[in-house]
This record gives sequence, structure tokens and C-alpha cells, in this order.
Amino acid sequence: MRMLRILAGLAVIALIAAGIAVWIIRGPGPLAFAGGPMVALADFRGANPTGVPASLAKASAVERGEYLAAAADCMVCHTKPGEKEYAGGLGFKLPFGTLYSTNITPDKETGIGNYSDQDFLNAVQHGRRRDGAMLYPAMPYTSYTYLTDEDTLAIKAYLFSLPPVRASAPENTLGFPFNQRWAMWFWSTVFSPNTRYMPDTSKSPEWNRGAYLVEALAHCGECHTPRNIAFALDNRKKFAGAITAGWRAFNISSDKATGLGGWSDDDLISYLSIGHAKDRGTASGPMGEAVDHSLSKLAPEDIKAIVVFLRSVPAVASPDLPATTAPAAPASHREGPTADARGKIVFQQACVSCHGWSGASLVSSMATLTGSWAVNDPGATNVAQIVISGTKRHVPEDALSMPAFGASYSDEEIAAVANYVTARFGSKGSKLTARDIAELRKQTAQ
Repeated sequence: MRMLRILAGLAVIALIAAGIAVWIIRGPGPLAFAGGPMVALADFRGANPTGVPASLAKASAVERGEYLAAAADCMVCHTKPGEKEYAGGLGFKLPFGTLYSTNITPDKETGIGNYSDQDFLNAVQHGRRRDGAMLYPAMPYTSYTYLTDEDTLAIKAYLFSLPPVRASAPENTLGFPFNQRWAMWFWSTVFSPNTRYMPDTSKSPEWNRGAYLVEALAHCGECHTPRNIAFALDNRKKFAGAITAGWRAFNISSDKATGLGGWSDDDLISYLSIGHAKDRGTASGPMGEAVDHSLSKLAPEDIKAIVVFLRSVPAVASPDLPATTAPAAPASHREGPTADARGKIVFQQACVSCHGWSGASLVSSMATLTGSWAVNDPGATNVAQIVISGTKRHVPEDALSMPAFGASYSDEEIAAVANYVTARFGSKGSKLTARDIAELRKQTAQ
């Protein structure tokens, strides 16, 4: 009997310890920083922060769903380059294997044509497929859980208005134990809040609209917030930046030195609307896609609401980033850093005609390197990825895209030119190696 009591006591202690560990790892929710009282949407006395802009308030469910699907950036993740939109098959390379996005056209055999309204709500808000299996959080249902039922079903109405495409995604290649979908039930129980958006009554309707757009629809934290040991978002470092899919998603907290605190409203509005802000840089990689296919399609009042919300996010510094950007480089190639001779040669061959020796492009302001966050990052992650993959921008209409040089230059040459660019145009030169470039090539989505 005494032994049973001891064992029971130990079990209770173990459960308490496990609960504390889960509480510590899970951390605060994405809006906990705001600190105000939160109420059910029906009890909020301000303007409804969910749904679509006033200009679309009386539009059909399909039209509203089209706007909301763009805001949620559904197409980019569910479209393989060169294939039909929303037909899936895009590969996401993770440290433990590759996940492929699914077909979300209304095809009944390979898509979601057989999904009822409840099936769709379960998938988007709860991460649960029609067959009951759990989705992996590459599908950002931990953010989409904040979507209202009305908005979620409007997105479904839009998707079901599209032509069905017969296309099956490749099998995922996740290694054990990550290929055990049943384990995702436990992960979701701990890390998915499974709740709809609740407005903060201490904040303005505009702030709440921005919060809904950023946290629920645009799911910005999925890229810009670091992850904890369990691969869930660590909101103690909310919007402090992270490496995602082989690209650096920069700090978008209100930190003045390494975040958005030093940006003007006009800078932010321009960057979100067209993916470029003077003396700040040009969006590329996943952020460029987010601007082209999602943010650029938002109404001006929604972009402004996003800015209002971002301004309120507490400052979190990025200690690995310089506090200031470098001034323009010398106009002559004879001046400035010359330590990496190979990098200078590659820059002269492939880059100088657009970017110039000073970094102030005469071809397009979008090609100006001076002031760019990418070249001011001593890690040079995005500089290297831009050289490897190029930039394929569509907004604005006269946007200048950069060709990919990944097939034209070796890993050694790409590392050299990235190191040269960050040394010449940034505050501190990078020290990438050929091995680093090879690893970056492996991490990009396919």
C-alpha cells in the first residue's frame, strides 16, 4: 500500500512537471502582448474587423472569397510553378523530409470536391482532413483557426467556383517519427488554440482589423516568428525574424534598429503594396510572392490597418543584424572592398550592369542595393538565394525581375559574390562557403 502511494505521488509529480513543461514551451498566444480585454466577436461594439473591406460588403460569397483567399495567400502554397493554380504539388523541404501541398480545386477525386462545409471548416480551422487524419502545420491552421466560419466558407465558395483540376500530389517523404500523422493530434492539442478571432476592446477597430489580417489571414508569424523546440511559434520573440524555407524572414517587430521601428508609414505601405521601399530594399523570394499574389491585392485601408497593428508589436532586437545600414559604396570599382577577388569578378560579369558599383541602380530603383536589408545581413542568406533563384516579381507592372544564376555559377562562385556584395554594400561582409550554398539550394521549395 505504501509503495502504491509512493508511485501515485510520483505519477502526480510527473504529470504536474509535464504540464509545467508544456505551459513553458507553448508560451503566450500571438495577441497576448496587447493586454486588453478580449470579447466574442458578437459582443464587440466597434466595426466588425473580420470579413472584407466595405467596398465588398455586399458582394457575393464567391467575390468575397476571392479577396479573402488572396489575403490568406492560398494560391502560392497550393500551386507548383508552371502547373495549374491551386492544383497542389509544391514541395516544402524540411529538416526531416519533404511535404507536398495538396490539390484544393473542386476535383472530386484528387481535390476537395467532396468536402462539405464542415469538412472545409475542420481542415482550415482545426487542421483535420475529411478522412479524419491530421494535417501537418505547414498548412498554417494554427493561424487560420482565428478565421470566422463566414470568411472560411466564403473562401470555400471561391475555390469551388474554380475549374476542377485532376492532379494528385506526390507522396510526402518524411522520416520517422515525423511521418506518423496520428502524433499531430497531440501537437495540435498543445499548440493550436482552436478558437475564432476575439477583438480587443481596448484597441481601435482599425487595430483589430490589422490584427485579424496579420494573425489570421496573412499568417505573418508563420514566417517572421522563430519556432520553439517543438516547431511551434515562439511568441516570446514575436516577429523577431526567422529562417524559413531557406530564406530569411526579417524582424518585423517595432524594434528601431533591426525591426520596423525606424520605417515611416509610407515606407511600410509601399513595401507591403508593391514590395519595395526606397532605401529599404525590394521583396524577393517568399516575401516577393506574398506581395505579388496577396498583399498587393488588398484594399488601401487594409494595408493601413496592417501598419497600425505592426506598430504595436513590442520591440524585439535581432542581435545578429547591424543596427545601421551602410552608406552608398564608391562609384569606382577600384575603391571599396577587394579582398574577395573571385566575388568581384562574378559581380562584374553578372551584376554590375544592373546594380552598379555604387549599389545605386540606374536601371530601376528596385535593383538598388544601398540600404537593402538583404545586403545588410552578415548571414547573406537572401543575397545568396537571390543569386541562385533570381527574383520573379509581378507587382508593379514595370517591376524588374532578376534572372537566376544558380545554374550558371558554381557554389564557390555564388558564395564569393555573396561575400563581396555584403562587404561592399552592407555593414559587414559575410563569410559563406560553398557548403553553405549547397545547403541553401537544398532548402528551397520545389
